Amino acid sequence: MSDARPNILLVMTDQHRGDCLGQAGHPDLLTPHLDALARGGAFFTRGYSECPVCIPARHALMTGKSPQTTGVTGFAECARIANEDETLPNLLRRAGYQTASVGRSMHTYPHYRRYGFETVDHHQDRFYRDYPETQPLSSRPGVWRDWPHLQHHGLGPNGYAARPWPFEEPLHETNSAVRKAINFLDHRDRESPFFLYVGTVAPHPPLVPPACYYDRYDRPGLRAPAVGIWVDTDACPLHDPPTVRGATSAAPPRVVLGGPQLQSTLAGYYGLINHFDDQLNLLLTRLETEGLRENTLVIFTSDHGEMLGDHHCFRKSMPYEGSAHVPFLVSGPGIAAHTRVDTPVVLMDILPTCCEAAGVDVPGGVEGRSVLPLTRGEQPTRAHVHGTHGAMTGLHDGFHFLTDGHLKYIWWVGDGREQLFDLDADPKECDDLTATPAAQDTLEDWRAQLVHVLADAPERFVRGRALVAGVSYGETNERAMVDTGPSPAS
Repeated sequence: MSDARPNILLVMTDQHRGDCLGQAGHPDLLTPHLDALARGGAFFTRGYSECPVCIPARHALMTGKSPQTTGVTGFAECARIANEDETLPNLLRRAGYQTASVGRSMHTYPHYRRYGFETVDHHQDRFYRDYPETQPLSSRPGVWRDWPHLQHHGLGPNGYAARPWPFEEPLHETNSAVRKAINFLDHRDRESPFFLYVGTVAPHPPLVPPACYYDRYDRPGLRAPAVGIWVDTDACPLHDPPTVRGATSAAPPRVVLGGPQLQSTLAGYYGLINHFDDQLNLLLTRLETEGLRENTLVIFTSDHGEMLGDHHCFRKSMPYEGSAHVPFLVSGPGIAAHTRVDTPVVLMDILPTCCEAAGVDVPGGVEGRSVLPLTRGEQPTRAHVHGTHGAMTGLHDGFHFLTDGHLKYIWWVGDGREQLFDLDADPKECDDLTATPAAQDTLEDWRAQLVHVLADAPERFVRGRALVAGVSYGETNERAMVDTGPSPAS
């Protein structure tokens, strides 16, 4: 007898800005299939990454716990999930769901640990083995052997340079992820519900969409990045693109770009999203043709955004909207079409959301909250969401932010600097209100709220009911379960 509980499809892009959807009002970008998904269910306009960088964001999603609790507050490649028995896939697996992870992995460590996924089919160095014509690439030694195409086109995995994908489109990682997802659907257990996670590298650099998508956006007149009046442009000089190898593969976090370079960067980034959108249509169409769509909860989000030149910044790891705001769409049984939710939600809310849909008890200690009540019009149960990031050498000494979706308060740990933005009137965060006399009471209120949030933090950010500037955040992830030894062979 078949299990009538809903299937769950979690689709997650990497480094996808929350405003990069047609449904969000983007003036240049085409995302018709994501827009249809948003219209057919719930569009959460204020989705946030509670730590806007890959690993801690994904840990929050997998555990339902905040970075402050997991201790993973930065990019720690060797940070294990402390209690893997209570990860989202493990909870669903024990409840009878068939669990699978395809495409871009969840960035868990060690890479061979499944953390509750019964089957995994990730990119890694297996990606090119499906195509004999690419064997010379996969056999080349080099630092990027997991993604050998990086050694062919010369663009790094964190840069802002862009160009068309140099191979046939079926070889693209986005196509590969969707193909693996459809393969899972073709071979799944028909008598059990499934939990399928589908991850893509796009739109994370390298910015290499197929040529037709790159060409579509390689034109002048695209929306220019936002630059706040509080930004010191003179301190953000023009930099040359980074090289493809080693530590220099990371693009400068602050850089002034314009003209052809900016146009090319936007073409690469938008092209990757447009390409993903079309590939997503293949997956959703397969659900339809299999008769699965009506009983499948579809969740779409991303681990963090991309500054994309806003305030002369690129990449992520910042508290601003470009980096911290992510798409968040939920569609499926019991969710009315054209539902719009302006209450802020975060990635750790996905675990309890899936548990509620599957009829699974949420473990104690989970801090996330199911978003399904919000889709039914129920009142939010928290006043704000909290985001953070640990110290980053050469960029910042760590930050915390709070937002209720209307105002955002940022506190920089190193020097105690504060910022306050009115997201309703100033969604691009161009006007910092901290020096405005009329905003002082509001500023004091948000400061008090952050004091309450951080009162018990082991770093002792709070002393005597006051935020303490200059407290060392330490190395990121100093409280995480970190394994620094060599990984056994997979």
